[in-house]
Amino acid sequence: MSVDVEHLGAVTIVTINRPERRNALDAATMSGIGRALTDAELDDAVRAVVLTGAGEKAFCAGMDLKAFAEGGIDPGKLPKPGLDVLVERVFPKPVIAAVNGSALAGGFEIMLACDLVVAAEHAMFGIPEVKRGLVAAGGATRLPRRIPLAVALELGLTGEPVDAARALALGLVNRVVPAARVRAEAIALAESVAANGPLAVAATKELMWAEAGGLSLAEVQARTAPVFVSDDAREGAIAFAERRAPHWRNR
Repeated sequence: MSVDVEHLGAVTIVTINRPERRNALDAATMSGIGRALTDAELDDAVRAVVLTGAGEKAFCAGMDLKAFAEGGIDPGKLPKPGLDVLVERVFPKPVIAAVNGSALAGGFEIMLACDLVVAAEHAMFGIPEVKRGLVAAGGATRLPRRIPLAVALELGLTGEPVDAARALALGLVNRVVPAARVRAEAIALAESVAANGPLAVAATKELMWAEAGGLSLAEVQARTAPVFVSDDAREGAIAFAERRAPHWRNR
């Protein structure tokens, strides 16, 4: 199983379990996350969700570029329910990201779709998609809502990551703790949220995300779709798989 699900009282813990691939997202993993979150949403006993990755190297490395390069992932035909459950809308229940390692590319975008973040001291954060000829659609739209525009542009245009200390200073994460405490700290935070009135929590979350809203999903998809089907997008993934520098064609 590439996704594990545990229940601890009113908290559901969803773990991406592909540590050998830095918890990268293939179609099966995206589907597993979608099913787990959908089940949590429909279960009245669940008041909060903790989302994390297995191991200590990576929370999630984003899309599995090897699978993408081999044609195993079609961005236009992603499994549903999948990541759309979390990233294409405001998920109705609080989600706490327990970032146990690097959160890059799609992993960083998943983290940005969560409500609260507990990070390990060694965690790294970034959206390196431009280095592979891709667009971090979720990152490009959500990141400027959380940090100053100039800093968001730096991360988006250079593709370079920031460490946990700077992420905390920027307000990207709520707490930074030793790696061994990340899961427990995230669960404790989830339990604190789950102890409150569920209707009040849901309404508060909805109002706050609405206040921070920006482009609609349709607008984001319209602006990024041409990039994902470009020759450069395929070249970026192939270059990654072949461990070489990409040769851009600007088409």
